[in-house]
Amino acid sequence: MAEELDLTGQDSDGGSEEVVLTPAELIERLEQAWMNEKFAPELLESKCEIVECVMEQLEHMEENLRRARKGDLKVSIHRMEMERIRYVLSSYLRCRLTKIEKFFPHVLEKEKTRREGESSSLSPEEFAFAKEYMANTETYLKNVALKHMPPNLQKVDLLRSVPKPDLDSYVFLRVKERQENILVEPETDEQRDYVIDLEEGSQHLIRYKTIAPLVASGAVQLI
Repeated sequence: MAEELDLTGQDSDGGSEEVVLTPAELIERLEQAWMNEKFAPELLESKCEIVECVMEQLEHMEENLRRARKGDLKVSIHRMEMERIRYVLSSYLRCRLTKIEKFFPHVLEKEKTRREGESSSLSPEEFAFAKEYMANTETYLKNVALKHMPPNLQKVDLLRSVPKPDLDSYVFLRVKERQENILVEPETDEQRDYVIDLEEGSQHLIRYKTIAPLVASGAVQLI
């Protein structure tokens, strides 16, 4: 795992930007995306470029192992590392699918109202899965329950029926880049808004929606 990998992203103006990562940096990006996805209450931006690069890297590592000398201790070590990477990758994807199934009407509504140039929360495959899941859910509800009800009750608003992600839930985070003047909303009507600074390396327990933009930008890491 010595070669560098090209990862296409977006710059602040919405244009295309190529980032060159070493394999170690790529795995670190995957682990960061995995941790953020595990602990964020909402579905985060899709990291399909990272997923694709990691899958290509795993294939490359598998090819190298086939050419390696049998009985070499390095083979066992590299195979253990591959299994670890596969676990992180599959756990990341399972976590995203679980959120899509749990919040599918809201995920699709957010995708539908997404502004041009704004990053998508869904990969093309996830978008197809979410649409199919919603269609199957509607068909199931209609066949099992709705068709047996009075005509005025045979429609269901899934956006209202399915709970939204709880953005007011609290999360632990580690600050990667110093942030100043973060506005914290009060928990009760008796309290006032207040501003805090987040020092690099510090850890906090804070309401998710307060720092959601910082998670998206990579300034903080959920833990």
